[in-house]
Amino acid sequence: MSEPNTGTSGEAPGLAIVVVTFGAPELLETNLARIDTTALGAHVLIVDNFHSAAARSAVVASAREHGWTVLTMPTNLGFGAAANEGVRRAAALGCTSFLLLNPDARIATDAIRELWQAAEAAPLTMQCPRIVRPDGTVWFRGGNLDVRSGNLRSGDLDQAAGWLTGACLMIHRSLWERLGGFDPDFFMYWEDVDLSRRCLDVGGVLRMRQELTAVHEVGGTQPSTGASTKSRSYYYFNCRNRLLFAAKHLPATALLRWIAVTPAASVRVMLRGGGRRGLLRSPALIWAGLRGTAAGLLAAIAALARRS
Repeated sequence: MSEPNTGTSGEAPGLAIVVVTFGAPELLETNLARIDTTALGAHVLIVDNFHSAAARSAVVASAREHGWTVLTMPTNLGFGAAANEGVRRAAALGCTSFLLLNPDARIATDAIRELWQAAEAAPLTMQCPRIVRPDGTVWFRGGNLDVRSGNLRSGDLDQAAGWLTGACLMIHRSLWERLGGFDPDFFMYWEDVDLSRRCLDVGGVLRMRQELTAVHEVGGTQPSTGASTKSRSYYYFNCRNRLLFAAKHLPATALLRWIAVTPAASVRVMLRGGGRRGLLRSPALIWAGLRGTAAGLLAAIAALARRS
């Protein structure tokens, strides 16, 4: 299989694999270490959001063993801001394609090469492989946003309202720079929906590579709470960021419609994981969802005021 075409300097365009970590350093050995980065000639950059001194030491030790670069963040910047830091460093190294990869996801070296070649051939196309759980069931094969309700649905990608997950995402430097990277306001969750929307807005293309597969241990980086498989951060930011996205992108009439259906939408988010029983066993999860919903509503109302 051939490598991407060389540039005018005669050197092959650089590939960077950017991984954002926050605790769970063992996932790097389980997943990232399986990639033959030498065969790809890839730079690997770990952006470590601070979780604990022990986790930081373990990440640094793994990086030293494998020859990866670690960018140590003094605090937890969230996924989007940390990914931006990793891509910024990768671009400074001369890389022209970036694979954003969750630490709890793994993908074969040959599949990465296929994504890389396609990115160099079509720089304005953002790509994602089909993603399955460890048991082989499909976790992501394309996402679509219901613009009327603000619900996210899986299915065949709609180029008008589709989105690609940031769990395993290939993007070329020219498109990344045109978009300005992730919007750090989202902190975590929905930042990939926002990036996809802005990609379409500037004339970019979203492409699902159904013939390529990545494996995602869903929630591997998020501690569970009680009977639930979701964390408080999951409930807070999913409830908040749905409305934050609307505040940033939608006209007033659509934004009002999203606000109207927010109670039902937030309940659906909070029932993910452990369902009603999980919420009753961990009331802090309910409070996290309510706080996220309130924060999102404030952002939406502020956006309406600006529009008026």
